[in-house]
Amino acid sequence: MRLELSLLVVAILCLVPKPLVVADNFEDNDFAEFEDFDDDEFVVGNAAGQQLENGEADLVSGKVNGNSPKKVDNVNDFADIDDNDEDDAVVEDEENEFEHFQDEEEFEGFSGTANEAEDVKPGDSKKTEPKLTMAKVPMHFRTHWDSYWMEMLMLAGLLAYFANYLIGNKKNTSIANLWLSTHKSLLEDNFVLVGDDGKKETEGSTLSFIKESESVYTLWCSGRACCEGMLVELKLIKRQDLVSLIAGIMKPVNDQLHIKVEISPDAMDNYVFCVATKKQATKLFKDMNDLNKFCTLVNKTEEKYNIMGYSLLSEIAEASSTLLDSRLIAALNKYSHLIEYIHVSDQYSGPVQQDDPNTLKQPEVKRILHCGFNIPAKIEMEELKPLLVLVLYMMERIRRFRLSKEGKAKSDKNRARVEEEFMKNTHAARAEAAAQRREEKRKAEKEKVLANDDPEKQRRWEEKERKRLEKKRPKMKQLSIKAL
Repeated sequence: MRLELSLLVVAILCLVPKPLVVADNFEDNDFAEFEDFDDDEFVVGNAAGQQLENGEADLVSGKVNGNSPKKVDNVNDFADIDDNDEDDAVVEDEENEFEHFQDEEEFEGFSGTANEAEDVKPGDSKKTEPKLTMAKVPMHFRTHWDSYWMEMLMLAGLLAYFANYLIGNKKNTSIANLWLSTHKSLLEDNFVLVGDDGKKETEGSTLSFIKESESVYTLWCSGRACCEGMLVELKLIKRQDLVSLIAGIMKPVNDQLHIKVEISPDAMDNYVFCVATKKQATKLFKDMNDLNKFCTLVNKTEEKYNIMGYSLLSEIAEASSTLLDSRLIAALNKYSHLIEYIHVSDQYSGPVQQDDPNTLKQPEVKRILHCGFNIPAKIEMEELKPLLVLVLYMMERIRRFRLSKEGKAKSDKNRARVEEEFMKNTHAARAEAAAQRREEKRKAEKEKVLANDDPEKQRRWEEKERKRLEKKRPKMKQLSIKAL
């Protein structure tokens, strides 16, 4: 009896409304309007759960969907009440939280939605969820600088290359302008026109080098007796190219000055002469066409001409002994570190060409004076002036020198020998070309005769052609055998 009274008191206390303090809390809360729900349902749910856990409750008071309280004898009876009210209760399934992904109108083209929805049977409680693949977004590069070391090296290399390009280009230009300003007065004293760039004087052309490339500068001078013109060419180190500079560390090279003078035909006799350093002489003898065909290599120049470190390529000994006078020998010994070679020839045609059987005539030749000089890095431009003076002296020396009768006969014989060798090498090609020309001539004649309507001319031409073919046929000898 006491137990029943205690349970009745507990049930009544549960039905007592909450104090006014709770209401105050709701008024103080900004989100109180979202908490206005049915207290009775929570009371029933909490009380039912509490009674089920303790196992001591026989009666649960509350309103469930408007029904009156029912007496519960045990836990099984409470479960029956939940089953009867299944239609009114709503139970949320956590596995249905991805159900909105199955909307075909919202997710068009999502292949997994329709297929997976069809595979689910009505009785299955579990539904397969669509697989979502998240893209792997890399982290910001500022937090991983070590991952970009290759790109950093490439950018540093490009910056170094362009910086070296600007610096090297500026330095080469300054060297060319310095050489021109140093030798300007000497050039203007010996040539009428210095620095001809093809522009008219009315356009205000200035004296300057023509920039062929970032490391090659040319200057053309003309207007002097005994020569057609003089080309000054500065071949500088490719300072604008970082790769060339690195290669120059392994194999050092110097800036070079090349001066090529075209001699007038009546100002020079027929001979070929060259004096060069030993290394350069071997290279020139192998590469240059005129030196290879007309000259012989003389290495014993130290004993004969008292020249140290040079080799001689000579066609006629008379020309070599005359050109190698005391002034030239003194210049070779004094400026041996600057003078690379001095080449004089009336048969200059450039480098050796490969044997081409289709070549029917020899290449065109010129009379030239070609000098090559080195320009060391640590040298003043004033020290290079004697080299230009030496070139002007060689021009006058060549103009005044004349071969003797024996020398002229030997030079003519050498040129006839070279011409004969060329004719032998190209005999087959010339014969084939001549036959081709004759065949084209006969073909043109035949077309002309056939185009004419006169049958008599056509008959005469055919008779002429038949006789020509009969002459080409080999003649057979007839042997007569006497009868016994």
